[in-house]
Amino acid sequence: MTIAQILNKMIAASMGNIHDIDHFLRVWSYARTIGELEGLDPEAQYILEVAAITHDIACPLCREKYGNTNGKHQEQEGAAMVRTFLAGTGMTETQIARVAYLVGHHHTLQNIHGMDYQILIEADYIANASESGYSKQSIVHFLDTTMKTASGKRIAASVLGISGADCC
Repeated sequence: MTIAQILNKMIAASMGNIHDIDHFLRVWSYARTIGELEGLDPEAQYILEVAAITHDIACPLCREKYGNTNGKHQEQEGAAMVRTFLAGTGMTETQIARVAYLVGHHHTLQNIHGMDYQILIEADYIANASESGYSKQSIVHFLDTTMKTASGKRIAASVLGISGADCC
């Protein structure tokens, strides 16, 4: 499936939840932009974009099952859900396994392996910080300690209003 087809499928699966749709569209947009600016190869870029689109696939279930969208619950439930969601899309088992890994770890900030994983963390943080009004101190700390890509740092600083003297 193309990225547009996966986007369409995820929008339909979101059943009109505008917040969820807007969030994954923004994460996908940031991930796509950072990945392209960082020069990911086409395969890694595709995996990154599919993971960005589907990273919060478990949110509706978590709201129903746990009463919240805690990141650990999302990771726990999301990996299996994304495997089912991507079945029949024409993606290989290796591709689906990598997307499931990324979805199952997108709130885990330790042992980040792979540029697709790093960029997904960065893109999701930018979207979350802009939605939730994180403090300037928290944002600067994340940029200094967790963000690794130059493009992600620049985009985060621009989107989140962090000046050069405070940033990175």
